[in-house]
Amino acid sequence: MSASVGPLEVAQFPCLDDNYGYLIHDPKTGQTAAVDTPCAVTYKRELEKRGWTLTHILNTHHHGDHVGGNMALKTESVQVLGPANDGRIPCLDIPLKESDTLSFAGANAVVIDVGGHTTGHIAFYFPEEKTLFSGDSLFSLGCGKMFEGTPEQFWASLQRLRNLPDDTTIYCAHEYTEGNARFAISVEPGNPELVRRVEEIREKRSRGEPTVPSLLGEEKRTNPFLRGDVSPEIRRNVGAAEDEDGAAIFHKIRLGKDNFRG
Repeated sequence: MSASVGPLEVAQFPCLDDNYGYLIHDPKTGQTAAVDTPCAVTYKRELEKRGWTLTHILNTHHHGDHVGGNMALKTESVQVLGPANDGRIPCLDIPLKESDTLSFAGANAVVIDVGGHTTGHIAFYFPEEKTLFSGDSLFSLGCGKMFEGTPEQFWASLQRLRNLPDDTTIYCAHEYTEGNARFAISVEPGNPELVRRVEEIREKRSRGEPTVPSLLGEEKRTNPFLRGDVSPEIRRNVGAAEDEDGAAIFHKIRLGKDNFRG
């Protein structure tokens, strides 16, 4: 599956069990970036199929299903960019931190600190192209598990993403949407837009179609992890008190999802 993002082309393809791999390609310069590397074999096959040559690897965080292909794909002509405050990125050439800007094929990407899933997680945001590669920080109707960060850190990260424009296209790293939808509807069944979206997701998955990418505006209106501070129904259903702040509410939602068996 391919899509045009301004002058760039984004190729999306399944990797491993439920990951998505991404290649960003500039037809004019020939530059091609991998966003994370779940599986080197899959990436090499996709590059060969399209006649593209890899020049950059943009890593969001250190988990094996995001950096597992780095060593096999790294050459002298491939630059690896990733989070500065995480020493676990294989072959890292250029460390990046919050608000850094990287230029790729004439496009500028802003680095957003989205720590919480891991302490050193970053996302890549292309403002002119209205495109975000969120890794495991934000999923369609969900977010990553909180393995290393704190509720305060993760909630601050999600607020940074929520502040982006509604028409931002979100390319997340996993096809988790159907499971996320079951939890989302359990905590906000009175949200009519969520009800409609859940049905659309079921239909797409029954046809074997991807539910990724999604639009940020859609996530703001339906994703419980972006809505705990604005939805009394969610707060009530996860047992949050009215005087609890956004981070505390987020933590209850995250614990609810971690223990959900629906």
